[in-house]
Amino acid sequence: MIRTQVHTEAHDMNSFLAGLGLGFGLGVLFAPMSGQELRDSIADRAGDIADTARDQYAQARETAGAAISSIRGQAENRSGTSNIRTGTE
Repeated sequence: MIRTQVHTEAHDMNSFLAGLGLGFGLGVLFAPMSGQELRDSIADRAGDIADTARDQYAQARETAGAAISSIRGQAENRSGTSNIRTGTE
């Protein structure tokens, strides 16, 4: 009986330590970033979003400029003048 009790206690302790090690390992693996890492990550993401917004704005501005130039050229061809003022010069 004593031998079985010692064996059971040792098994329980081994199971506890294995669970503790597994829990610690998973905790480290899935732990959130530190505060500094999180702030850096947010700053990087915000910079990426700002760069994307700038690129899209530049592309839209370029597309609008091309459309205005095309409309201006069509108007000049129809009226026979090249001094049409649109306010975009």
